[in-house]
Amino acid sequence: MDDLLKFLHARYEADNHAYADVAYRSGANALLDSHLPMLDLVDMLARDYAAMDPSDARFAGLGHALRVLAQSYAEHPDYRENWRP
Repeated sequence: MDDLLKFLHARYEADNHAYADVAYRSGANALLDSHLPMLDLVDMLARDYAAMDPSDARFAGLGHALRVLAQSYAEHPDYRENWRP
């Protein structure tokens, strides 16, 4: 699961850089309908999962949710099929 968390963090970083480039080139108003809040929530969930005790009742469910969210990057060359839920 560590590899999946690293993958999600790398995608978060890449997407944020892309949005920053758009904001730089087109102005902040270009981001009004962006997915930045969702990216922040996914990164927060990944950080929560990494810090969570495996005995926590939410651990398995959050792991599954992260696998589902990672599917949006299934076309990325670093995505692994064994991460599918």
